[in-house]
Amino acid sequence: MPVVPQNVPPAPTAVPVTAVRPERRPFVGRLRAASVAVAAVMVAVSAPAIPASAVSASGPDDDRRPGHCARMNAIDVPGAEHQRAACLDELTTAGTVASGHTDEADWSGLTPKDLATPSGVPGIQIDGYFPDSSTTNTTHGWNHDSQFVIRLPDRWNGGLVVAGSPGVREQYANDRAFGDWVLARGYAFAATDKGNTGAAFHRDGSAPGDALAEWNGRVTQLTRAARKVTAQRYQRPVARTLAMGMSNGGYLVRWQLEKHPELYDGGVDWEGTLWRTEDPNPLTFLPPTLRAYPLWAAGGPGAGAAHREIVDAGFPAGSEFLWPYHHQYYWDLTQRIYREEVDPGYDGATEAGTPFCAPGTPACDADYDYDARPKTVREAVGKIELTGRIGKPLISFHGTLDVLLPISKTSDAYAKMVRREGRGALHRYYRVEGGTHVDSLFDTFPDRLRPLVPCHRSAVTALERWLDDGRRPPSSRTLPMPEGADPAALLSRCPLGG
Repeated sequence: MPVVPQNVPPAPTAVPVTAVRPERRPFVGRLRAASVAVAAVMVAVSAPAIPASAVSASGPDDDRRPGHCARMNAIDVPGAEHQRAACLDELTTAGTVASGHTDEADWSGLTPKDLATPSGVPGIQIDGYFPDSSTTNTTHGWNHDSQFVIRLPDRWNGGLVVAGSPGVREQYANDRAFGDWVLARGYAFAATDKGNTGAAFHRDGSAPGDALAEWNGRVTQLTRAARKVTAQRYQRPVARTLAMGMSNGGYLVRWQLEKHPELYDGGVDWEGTLWRTEDPNPLTFLPPTLRAYPLWAAGGPGAGAAHREIVDAGFPAGSEFLWPYHHQYYWDLTQRIYREEVDPGYDGATEAGTPFCAPGTPACDADYDYDARPKTVREAVGKIELTGRIGKPLISFHGTLDVLLPISKTSDAYAKMVRREGRGALHRYYRVEGGTHVDSLFDTFPDRLRPLVPCHRSAVTALERWLDDGRRPPSSRTLPMPEGADPAALLSRCPLGG
């Protein structure tokens, strides 16, 4: 039997079994947008408050170093209710961990431990929040959602990268995975907490699906604001805007390129979630997996049939060594909190179901049957569904051993949707053999997995060439696991072929 990895983050905070569902909070000034996704549902802890000593005072000292933090005090984030600017000698995590301008817990567990950290990127960081009525994000002691971070390097390449957080994490969740890297390449970088955070995010909004729909609206809001902020800082308009994100963040990239292609030049989608009103979606492949897993884990005469059920649900044979970890930390919680968001009536007054309930017990999420639920559930999912009608170039990649968002039920299906809508010329899709949903698991299984960070970097550089001079990336394909590659090589290269 597989062994649960030991070097893993702690289990996320579960919603109390007997909790009574509170009233949802409305999205104040809600943008007319739709959004969502599932993914890494680990809940980050609050970041320390930004030290006052790190914030530059106004006055002539701002311009002592030519270009360094120029015009910082004139920057205004359009629509922000609160903002705070800091002049930093280092915008990457090589400096922001010590200065308090990131939250290490927010990106913990998302990248391999040996991932190099770029440095030497001075510039301006702006933290703040847009008007909102929910308070799940306690970062900086603000107790206010719709928090954002905008980073403006002194040496700018003319571009802007905008990202939403994966899972239900906060605005710093992408810092290590790709925020550091794009800053070192000269991009301005903006990220949002999506308007609600944590395992109880579903309490936000006034109706089912609202909390997830807010996510997309908040990315659109930040993109518009960040483009103006960047122009204020550098005294010229942004030449290129790219959307990037992993997991739930990858879903956000897809949605933005479908609904607001006018704001972006292209996007990179790292294992994005697929939400649609019909099968497949997370609420169709997680329940049968939750039903079958205990029988498979127990062994005995029912184990073979249970194994077939899990594989049929989308989790491929060969990924069994990852199942115990994902059952313990992801499958159950993910099913319950996202089901609560779109179908709160399934478990009555109980909030987000009963953790690890046995099939057959009342309102058990292992028995959830999406197809049998009322029309209102599909209407809630309809607020956030994808269509495949992208309007700008998109590069997607997904690991074949993803055991949270199985590739056959998510990115494979989305690539077909894009082609069906006649947008295949705008899309490149790479299936990465040996990749899994959480890159930190590469540290536990370096002989079975490969990290996806270098695949993201290959995708970005390919997108840049595509936009610069029309050099199209290699055709969509499966990228085989390199034979005989050591961990260092796997962490440094992911050629797209061709």
